[in-house]
Amino acid sequence: MFELTQVQAALEQFSLDGWLFYDFRGSNVLSRRILDIPENAMGSRRFFYFVPQSGQPVKLVHRIESEALDHLPGEKMVYLKWQELEAGIETMLREAKSIAMEYSPRNANPYISRVDAGTVELVRESVESIVPSGDLVQLFEAVWDAEQWELHQKAGVETDKAFEIAWNYIASQVREQGSVEETAVCDIIMQHFDQTGLTTYHPPIVAREAHSGDPHYETGTGTDTAIREGDFVLIDLWAKLDVPRGVYSDMTRVGFVGQQVPEKYTQIFQIVAEARDAAISLVERAFASGTPLQGWEVDQACRDVIEQAGYGSAFVHRTGHSIGQETHGNGANMDNLETHEERLVLPQTCFSIEPGIYLSEFGVRSEVNVFIDELHQAHVTAGKRQTEVLPILSEF
Repeated sequence: MFELTQVQAALEQFSLDGWLFYDFRGSNVLSRRILDIPENAMGSRRFFYFVPQSGQPVKLVHRIESEALDHLPGEKMVYLKWQELEAGIETMLREAKSIAMEYSPRNANPYISRVDAGTVELVRESVESIVPSGDLVQLFEAVWDAEQWELHQKAGVETDKAFEIAWNYIASQVREQGSVEETAVCDIIMQHFDQTGLTTYHPPIVAREAHSGDPHYETGTGTDTAIREGDFVLIDLWAKLDVPRGVYSDMTRVGFVGQQVPEKYTQIFQIVAEARDAAISLVERAFASGTPLQGWEVDQACRDVIEQAGYGSAFVHRTGHSIGQETHGNGANMDNLETHEERLVLPQTCFSIEPGIYLSEFGVRSEVNVFIDELHQAHVTAGKRQTEVLPILSEF
């Protein structure tokens, strides 16, 4: 539900005169969610909704969809002609100088860049500056309450168990049958999810040998998908409790189908684990000291370790992503590769830290989730951090 007092408090926190929400035919999903507009209420005309730091909001809606924002507080302005639309924008922003929109200069951050350039140009005629609303959006899209933190922990218990089930299944099938298909392991994980009340938007990644060197490998699509003794295996799985407002747990771990792990795997894993832990340590230090932390800084702390080890070119994705009701949420990402993420890492948000080194023969990724609670303590969730490549036939 839209809470005007919370939005205005956020505007005061970030020293902004107001927040201008805009949508056209579902083009701005972030605005629509924050304004509590149902997904099936698409509409076919532009609307604007301006929330000032203090005082009453103003709605600007088309005559044939004049009820579009009736569930929200504030004065209603109705336009028919395009000239009336432009005049309405000028009127509603008359007292504002600096406002927020779902806009990113030069589209530097496409995750929040939902307003088209032409609309930004039009609005700029009425204000001195338009700033990205990314940190504002986080407060309403990425911040968890106590119930969601509890749901995440419960999901984490079962995602942690899913690995044990998968490794055990690989071990037993290899001993009994000599091999097991990647898709069969995937099916066992999905069965566990179903039995424990979890849901997911996509099945997990189960990748053997060279397949693990593809960060977004589709399980079962490789040229040889049978897992055998002597194989390296990567499993990446994500799921949430199948309840309203459930939030994801998203983990990656690696194993070797044998008694002892060869040095080539151990060496790469230790670099990846060191990078992961460097990023976690930065987050912990920043929140312990009260130092503002931007997403790009977390990525760089992680990336520095891998680059110094000589594998920078093999770390081909960002360090982490926001986690929420979607696996990839709408909060700050840990990214200084694909974007220069300047959004703040905020309390009561969750994100992944998942560095990887991807080689032609195999790839290593170690993924954990980090939640910052309301007391600014960082929690690494869903079991213990992996500290070594798991020797599957020795452990199971």
